[in-house]
Amino acid sequence: MAQSLNFFVSTSPSPDFYSHSKLTLQTPHNHHHRLLFPFTKNPPLHLCASADNGVSAVTTNYVAQNGVSVSAGSIEVDAVTEAELKENGFRSTRRTKLVCTIGPATCGFEQLEALAVGGMNVARINMCHGTREWHKSVIDKVRRLNEEKGYAVAIMMDTEGSEIHMGDLGGASSAKAEDGQVWTFSVRAYDTLRPERCITVNYDGFAEDVKVGDELLVDGGMVRFEVIEKIGPDVKCLCTDPGLLLPRANLTFWRDGSLVRERNAMLPTISSKDWLDIDFGIAEGVDFIAVSFVKSAEVINHLKSYIKARSRDGDIAVISKIESIDSLKNLEEIILASDGAMVARGDLGAQIPLEQVPLAQQKIVEVCRQLNKPVIVASQLLESMIEYPTPTRAEVADVSEAVRQRADALMLSGESAMGQFPDKALTVLRSVSLRIEKWWREEKRHEVMDLPDIASSFSDSISEEICNSAAKMANNLEVDALFVYTKDGHMASLLSRSRPDCPIFAFTTDTLVRRRLNLQWGLIPFRLDFSDDMETNLNKTFSLLKARGMIKSGDLVIAVSDMLQSIQVMNVP
Repeated sequence: MAQSLNFFVSTSPSPDFYSHSKLTLQTPHNHHHRLLFPFTKNPPLHLCASADNGVSAVTTNYVAQNGVSVSAGSIEVDAVTEAELKENGFRSTRRTKLVCTIGPATCGFEQLEALAVGGMNVARINMCHGTREWHKSVIDKVRRLNEEKGYAVAIMMDTEGSEIHMGDLGGASSAKAEDGQVWTFSVRAYDTLRPERCITVNYDGFAEDVKVGDELLVDGGMVRFEVIEKIGPDVKCLCTDPGLLLPRANLTFWRDGSLVRERNAMLPTISSKDWLDIDFGIAEGVDFIAVSFVKSAEVINHLKSYIKARSRDGDIAVISKIESIDSLKNLEEIILASDGAMVARGDLGAQIPLEQVPLAQQKIVEVCRQLNKPVIVASQLLESMIEYPTPTRAEVADVSEAVRQRADALMLSGESAMGQFPDKALTVLRSVSLRIEKWWREEKRHEVMDLPDIASSFSDSISEEICNSAAKMANNLEVDALFVYTKDGHMASLLSRSRPDCPIFAFTTDTLVRRRLNLQWGLIPFRLDFSDDMETNLNKTFSLLKARGMIKSGDLVIAVSDMLQSIQVMNVP
């Protein structure tokens, strides 16, 4: 027999709270206990959406309490997650999300499907490389994968940014710089074949700004040069730390032990090329736009206004890449303005001392969680797997630390874009995440961060209190899953912020919201038509999930909703 604990809003007059309703605790025996917490009642929301093509569904009809027949429609969930739930149960599901950069090694449909099967939640396209036509072909393949195979892989477009960087390597995918070699960095525009060991630079004032003796860092220090001579537009540099040069890699230069950043500070965050790429991303309906080298909240607010005016849905999330000293100085205001953040450790490590990068990462992850913004830890997680089939033990420890910090997502860059073993690299991220998450639940059960109040309205405060309470109840009662019915994803993100032990089933009517939720920790996003009647929604959900073998009778769940702002605790009938 199902047992339920219902929190609901009473609209009867109250002598205790002037102009407010009461929160009433109702038990199955109809005993009422008043809790001193003022609530307001939201008007009911009538939500509907159509199912995507090609996704399996179970359809049933239900009769609500008012006698009206309700069509259950279909329920859509990621195919890999469904298989995991069927095979291993609730606790086996991975909470940390995985982002894969798509490149020449993974741009085919079969390769993309292999990444999706391996656990890819978000596909990242990097506008530093490739043409817009090439990126469009990748977007089309991901969309086809979602439609035909039942996935919910989101698409993130990463802008190039206007910082100083190298040009293309004459069509080569990479070049090896050896110790003691002399290379030329030039601002010339070559009409013919460029000389050997010559690299173009995108910044016209480069030759004027650098000085003999400066240290030039490529891609955050993966290769180092010393400036030995300046000849007009050409700068001769001696390789002091050998390594692999990649097209359009970022360049920074240091003088007397300090970063030379005056010219970078004068460059715009979003370049003219970036704006064209952003127009492309809006037209293609990407889910996220990641902005490189964000210096302040102002540019994020400007971009979000631009997207809102130009996008059909106006709902593309903006991710700020934290990769400069300016980003760290203005961290909280940038994250508040953004829809999420990325810890871009490679470029960040070129602007601050290396020993400060771990502390910066931890701070960014903590601030994002406190402000309820998803955070991605990126750059060089498994760098050695670009060339080798197994990671170093230090890389595994690095991945483990990011999972222990409860970051929302981990990202592969070159490992999946151009590496020889992209599937194996993804497998390492997935297996390490699962193991550390299991260890956390076993050894650090119910350890929580002090989360500040972030609500901007009274209604938001109610949602925040409900989600905090639901997460705490879920841990204390050791429930199997949290269910959240959400139109815009807000209450799902609040539950994710609390990092409960159990997985969070996030039901939404909107396919776009479903994909965006795929970036956030612990959320398993479903697309489902539902009404404002919670009992009907729960019965419908239970029947559909049981029919697909994803839950069973007796499982204990807590359900919350942003339509009626309620909490229910019950066993699956």
